[in-house]
Amino acid sequence: MKISQKQQAAASAPGCNLLKNRFIGGFIKSKWYPGIFKWPTVFSFVLIMYILLFGPTIAHNNLGTALTWVLWWPLIPIIFVLVGRFWCAICPFGTLNDVVQKFVGHKRPVPIFLRKYGIWIIDAIFILITWGDHVFGMVESPWVSGVVMLMITTAVVASGALWERRTFCRYLCFLGGLSGNYSQTGMLALRSKPEKCAQCKDPVCYKGAKTVPGCRMFEYPRVMDSSANCNLCGDCVKSCPHDSLTLTGRLPSQELWSVHKPKLAAAFLAVVIMGIVFLQNITMLEMWQGILSWLENLLHTKNYFVTFTVTFLVILPIPIYLLTFVSFVAKKINGDTLAQNFTRFGYAIIALDVAGHIAHNLFHLLAEGKSVYITALMFAGREAHGISPALLSSPTIQLLQYGLIILGVIGSLYTAYRISRSNYPDKTWGSLAPCAILIVVLGVINIVLFSLPMSMRM
Repeated sequence: MKISQKQQAAASAPGCNLLKNRFIGGFIKSKWYPGIFKWPTVFSFVLIMYILLFGPTIAHNNLGTALTWVLWWPLIPIIFVLVGRFWCAICPFGTLNDVVQKFVGHKRPVPIFLRKYGIWIIDAIFILITWGDHVFGMVESPWVSGVVMLMITTAVVASGALWERRTFCRYLCFLGGLSGNYSQTGMLALRSKPEKCAQCKDPVCYKGAKTVPGCRMFEYPRVMDSSANCNLCGDCVKSCPHDSLTLTGRLPSQELWSVHKPKLAAAFLAVVIMGIVFLQNITMLEMWQGILSWLENLLHTKNYFVTFTVTFLVILPIPIYLLTFVSFVAKKINGDTLAQNFTRFGYAIIALDVAGHIAHNLFHLLAEGKSVYITALMFAGREAHGISPALLSSPTIQLLQYGLIILGVIGSLYTAYRISRSNYPDKTWGSLAPCAILIVVLGVINIVLFSLPMSMRM
């Protein structure tokens, strides 16, 4: 894979190299990193799996449900913004993949089909899991949550046994697709120094060395200009003999307007996630039962499978249709194809995606956060009566949600402006205008939904 000197320079993130810090650099290069985080995560996952499958059958009383859906899931997008895709370095599924591969792995090359269509498969799985969550009650049923985790575990074992490196994480994991998008808003960037990499004749950062494996995510630091598939595991930092790697801070969302080869599937996932946020918010509204009753009368059925599927098929594609229309209008202005406009400006939606996702999950974290403590007491055999699960009041949570959405709108607008300025310097404002209107509309929809009363998960 070849890139120009200009691209190489852009790929090397500017700023203070944190790896030069004695403590940070020394820790990442040590044998303790990332294992000191990874193995406690594995232990926690095993415990949660046991509680989900064999603990209380009611979600309200199950510690595994509280840890998974009230604590871990809300924190995930925040982690992606703060430290990029680091979760994937310590994810128990990734660790399981490595262990399976070490003992029984055939290490076959990744199938061409997965390399070509993997991200589209991830998009499809993400949509399917969102639909299945509601139809089969994954969040409401600890046992269903546990079974889904077991299904993912089975897929990880099969992938690790058959194919090389972390094929599952790169090409099949639905959370990997989400993290790939969100990590591009992250405040940390691992890059290489082009002038040093140009002199390297043995890229151990990619191939691996005797004591350190090559990049498990199939990334070559020398040409990497995106954090979408870098999980900050530190292996390339440990193996590089030329001290070429840098770890620098950056503005959130900065990468979104500087990616050289944006991918249509990533832009598609961005607008799909926006539709999912809308859907999740609507199904949590106190008026949702009224909407369901109206649908039941309209469709002449009380089958939730049917009524939710219709809702799903109507709401989820709305942002897709809107961005398609916006891209069509922009096409008339800048002369690029509809697909090119969809892809480029789809990346601008990611900042608002992250804000909307965090704002939605903030309700669970802050309105139900104490449920982790309550269910932990119950797990330990102690009484937990009369304790409110809320950490903050509803009006305070709403104010935080509004603030996040406003920040997301600002981030997306600025990202869209930088994308337009970079690609259409003579038609910057004309190309920007349709996307800017869409971003404001999506932001307003989010704020309206967050202003309505919501019901709790547990």
